[in-house]
Amino acid sequence: MISVITGDIIKSRAAQSEDVWLTPLKAALSNISNDTSFYDIYRGDSFQLESHTIEDSFRTSIYIKAFLKSIKGIDVRMSIGIGKKDYEGKSVSESNGEAFIFSGETFDTLKKEKQNLKIKTSNDTLNEELNLYFRLALIAMDNWTVNSAEIVKLSLEFPTMIQSELAKLIGISQDAVSKRQKRAYLDEILDLDTLYRKKIASLI
Repeated sequence: MISVITGDIIKSRAAQSEDVWLTPLKAALSNISNDTSFYDIYRGDSFQLESHTIEDSFRTSIYIKAFLKSIKGIDVRMSIGIGKKDYEGKSVSESNGEAFIFSGETFDTLKKEKQNLKIKTSNDTLNEELNLYFRLALIAMDNWTVNSAEIVKLSLEFPTMIQSELAKLIGISQDAVSKRQKRAYLDEILDLDTLYRKKIASLI
């Protein structure tokens, strides 16, 4: 089983320059995978990412969102599809299977439902439960400030760093790091990631 994340930049056409969001999007995807065959950027502002570690899919989505929201005025919507892969193409956009169909179908519902992160698996009960958790988490995540998103991004990039080390990294006080993490609801989101991993493990 694999996970496929499909996404696009929200209001990309309102940006003064494509580089405002394209450069950080490329950086985020390359940080996630060194193999460019596992991700693709298409139609200018859309992307798709494949991962064989399905338990990481929520954390990966958090990271992409934090990376992009650390740029003022930028946000992203994403769908996660988890399932089988039937065809291996030269790139992720040429591959196919259950995970790709789930991700694509779910992505098509995001604008209408005004939800910026959803998941679809073969388990309808699990989908309903996880999408409720996502809606609750998005109350915080959709409202991250640039500073909040930046501290989430760094906390995920350097998970072993303590607050004082993160503070030195970006030139602020340890107290400021603590406040930014609390405002971002980082602890609660990481708790959800732990729960997500347990739930997704049941699919294997």
